[in-house]
Amino acid sequence: MIDAILTHPHVFWLSLGGLLLATEMLGGNGYLLWSGVAALVTGLLVWLLPVGWEWQGALFAVLTLLAAWLWWRWLTGRVRQQKATDSHLNQRGQQLVGMRFTLDSALSNGRGHMRVGDSSWPVSAEDDLPAGTHVEVIAVEGIVLRVRACPRR
Repeated sequence: MIDAILTHPHVFWLSLGGLLLATEMLGGNGYLLWSGVAALVTGLLVWLLPVGWEWQGALFAVLTLLAAWLWWRWLTGRVRQQKATDSHLNQRGQQLVGMRFTLDSALSNGRGHMRVGDSSWPVSAEDDLPAGTHVEVIAVEGIVLRVRACPRR
């Protein structure tokens, strides 16, 4: 057995990679994924460029650390991006700031209602605005959307 591994080390690394990936599929927590990928890459490299077992182990360790670090960097960026988009989660009014809509009914004394999707929101503006005016939400005061007239795009 040891003779076979020493004669064909790439088979060992490819088998180890497959075993680690199969084990990862059973657990699913991500710890063994990058070690399995590193073992597969090590197996392919050892198959193409035969090197001693010392270098094989070092290559496997470096590839595992590199893959885990790259994964961490990518994941950190995704989490940061997700936090930025979720910063107004459960604050529907804040999510509407900067969006443009068309008034269905006129604003009287600077106050009225506007349809947003399937709901109606109270709105206020500096001036009275006729129905059909394109408005942009500039702020939220409680549950009232503060709007201003904007030119048509």
